[in-house]
Amino acid sequence: MRTPVRVGILDDHEVLLDALSEWIHGHEPLFNLVVAAPTWVELVHSAAFPVDLVLMDLNLSEKVSIEARVRTCRAAGASVIVLTALDTPEERERCLGAGALAFLSKAQPVRDVMAMAKAVMGLTDAVVSDATHLASASRAVTKPRLSDGERMAFLLYVEGSSTIQVAHAMNVQFETAKTYLRRVRDKYGRAGRPTSTRADLVRRAAEDGYLT
Repeated sequence: MRTPVRVGILDDHEVLLDALSEWIHGHEPLFNLVVAAPTWVELVHSAAFPVDLVLMDLNLSEKVSIEARVRTCRAAGASVIVLTALDTPEERERCLGAGALAFLSKAQPVRDVMAMAKAVMGLTDAVVSDATHLASASRAVTKPRLSDGERMAFLLYVEGSSTIQVAHAMNVQFETAKTYLRRVRDKYGRAGRPTSTRADLVRRAAEDGYLT
């Protein structure tokens, strides 16, 4: 038996909060809704937080930016899907750049939202045959343009070197090597491709042909 994914919902619109909650309870045995919060404070102070996946409204009345909310969840180990009534390229870039794994319109049926949730959580249940398509369609996969220094630091790091070892190999200061790696992470983040861990960076390097 697969352990259900622990889900949290953050939305100050009661209708969507109720609709998603009821759908998960009634139709999604692979998901366990453990917290449904109308405010950011209630979510992060819940005894159930952190969760495995957060379905998060883009616009809340609270003055906490979407970037801060997404990054806090990612730092706590939670994947994030952002739901919005304002589907613009600028807002999409903000959310994916902060580390959200998908950016979906609230106009989509709940069934499609949950199909995306299965996709980003790596679930392969047969009822979601098009989940991979939905995941790839949610954001364009782009290869960031790296400078020579960024590329060299990136390659050394994904091959197992520490930041100090990267600096020694490149004959640069530690802070310079650290800056190169930060810029690599920032560029991949803006492309909507998470790099929060070394394993993420290794996957990005393999996907983009740096590991041959």
